Formats: sequence, C-alpha cells, structure tokens
Amino acid sequence: MRRILILVLALSVLAAGARAQKVSKVGTTAAPFLNIPVGARAVGMGNAFVSVADDATALYWNPAGLAKVDASQAVFVHTNWIADINFDFAGVALNLGSAGVLGLHATFLTMGEMERTTEVYPEGTGERFSAGSYAFAATYARALTDRFSIGANFKYVREYILHSSAQGLALDIGTHFVTQFKGLTLGAMISNFGTKMRMTGRDVLVQHDIDPTRHGNNDRINADLETDAYDMPLMLRVGMSIDVLQGVEHHSLLLAVDAAHPSDNVEFVDLGAEYVLMDMFALRAGYSSLFSRDSEQGLTFGAGLNYRLFGNFAVRVDYAYQSFGRFNNVQKVSLGIAF
Repeated sequence: MRRILILVLALSVLAAGARAQKVSKVGTTAAPFLNIPVGARAVGMGNAFVSVADDATALYWNPAGLAKVDASQAVFVHTNWIADINFDFAGVALNLGSAGVLGLHATFLTMGEMERTTEVYPEGTGERFSAGSYAFAATYARALTDRFSIGANFKYVREYILHSSAQGLALDIGTHFVTQFKGLTLGAMISNFGTKMRMTGRDVLVQHDIDPTRHGNNDRINADLETDAYDMPLMLRVGMSIDVLQGVEHHSLLLAVDAAHPSDNVEFVDLGAEYVLMDMFALRAGYSSLFSRDSEQGLTFGAGLNYRLFGNFAVRVDYAYQSFGRFNNVQKVSLGIAF
C-alpha cells in the first residue's frame, strides 16, 4: 500500500509540472469565471479541496463529495474579486438517504455599470452598460459503496455585455474514494465539459451594401458579423488528503494536495492544511498554483467556526485571505447552514 501511495503522489506531481507546458493558453476560452474557486474553507486551504469536499461547497469542487454529507446543507459565498468585481455563489444540497443527494447552485460574476466609449466619443456617449456572467446548475450524487461515490453537475452558462450575450451547457463529473490506508482519501473531477459559446445579439448587427459597384440598389441590408465560438475552460483536477491526527480526540490535522490540468493555462499544484479543534474551531493555510510560472496567486490563510445550535441544525462561518500579487488581495466569506 505504501508503494501505491508513493506512486500516486509521484504521478500527481509529475502530471502537474508546469515545465511540461511552456506556452500558456490564458484568454483562449469562454466563461473563465467557472474556474474561480468557491468557498472560504477551500480557499484557505490553497484550493486543495477536490478530495476533501465534504460540505455544501462540494457542489463546485467535487459533487461526489456530497454523498459524504449526512444532513442537508446550504451555503452562501461572497468574494471581493480583483478589479472591483463581485463574485457570489449560493447552493443547497438535499440529502435523500439511500436515494442519494440532490443539489442546486448558482454562480454570479457582476460589476458596476460603465459608460460606453467609442473612437468617435472617447469621453463617453452618454449610454451606460453592464457586463457579467452567471451559471445555474443541478447536481446529483450517490455513494455506490461505503467507500466510493460519484456525482455530476449539469450547468447552464451565460455571459453578457451591452446588448450581446453567449450561452452554453456544461457537465461536471467527480469521483471520491476513501482508501483503507489510514483514511487516505482520493478525489478526481473533470469540469466544464460542454458546448462552445458564441457572442450574438444586437451589437453584432450591421448594415451592408452587398454590391457597392451598383448604384441605386439598397445599400443598407441588415447583416450579422460572424463571431468566433470558444470552448469552455475544461479542468481536470485530482487530489488526495489525509488526517494525520486520526484517532486523537478533539483534534484533527488534514493535509491535502491537488494537481490540476486546465485547458487554458499551464498545469499547477495546490497544497493545503486544516487544523480543527473539537469539531468547532478551524485554522487553515495553503499555497495555490505552485509551479505555475506566471500566476499571481500564492499563500492563503483562513479560519472557521462551526457551531451546532440544536438537533441537526448548525451554522458554519468561514473566512479566507488570498495573496494575489500585483492585484488586490482577495478576501472571501462563506456562510453555511446544516439542517
């Protein structure tokens, strides 16, 4: 078993070596907001969460992890993202017992209105516009054995700016496996496998003269500019985690590592740790995007409080701080409810 563990760890690190891909593909996909990490707990652990995912944020990280959730849960996440952008996530997971877990979640990327400028009117036309992105998803997860579970998200995705928009459908599939080696847990997920997205709308409508050499013909024929179609940001993530204090009463120390292969960037590794006291207080730290040569991400820190009020009803509050290099540091707050 130790040889298998060493082999899996070595393969994960090798698969994530950024040196294997010298050219970044940043900016070559649509809807990049789909890969913005969700949940202050996960971010506090450096985004090393695909094998951990045992709360409502598994709706994003690995839907298979929802099969580990004993009670129904809801989660609400707000992030002050870079460049004065707001990123919000809300989800609910309903435990149906032996029938599995059903979930719904929504993701929103929004920003304030802006004044439209053109080459003719660089100071502004007086017209104001907005831009943003959102996604709605339905989730199903089920434990196939006492150690192995599988889950999937089915998503509708839309992006818009001014009078134009693009939409598409996507699928996430995740697996979760608890080994017999001291509770070592393995997780894997492929996300955003879906249709291409193409911008359409009133803004691509133009008037065209189909035969400028002929006088007297209609020189204002309505036509649409053909825009390119872009793939969604496909992401493959594998990871492992283990509680090194397993069996120690009132204490746990969870160590996690993820290796990620995105379709629009170089490979990277995420590292994270979480210390929990009495199943109530948590301290977290991690490092995100290790080996990613051009990444602005790095150290992360976080803390959390999980308080059971009565019966199965509990409230969880988490906070995370993420260093973002040249950009403003990102702060994330999550509120979770178990019922």
